[in-house]
Amino acid sequence: MPGEIIVHLDVWLARRKIRSKELADRIGVSEQALSMIKTGKIKGVRFSTLIALCDALDCQPGDLFEFRRRTHGD
Repeated sequence: MPGEIIVHLDVWLARRKIRSKELADRIGVSEQALSMIKTGKIKGVRFSTLIALCDALDCQPGDLFEFRRRTHGD
C-alpha cells in the first residue's frame, strides 16, 4: 500500500464546538455514516458530503483529510 488518508474531522468538531450528532443532522447523514468517515472506515466520500462538511465546519477539504506516504520500513 503506497500510503494512507488521515481524517482530521474530530479536530474540526472540537475547534467548532460541534457534536457529531449536530454535524450529522446539519449535513444530512446518519451518525453512523459520520462515524465511519471520522474513523476512515469508508472507501470514498461523495463530493456533496464533502461540500456539506466544509460548509458546516467552515474549512477546506485539505483541512479534513491528509495523505501520508508510507516509508519502506512501514
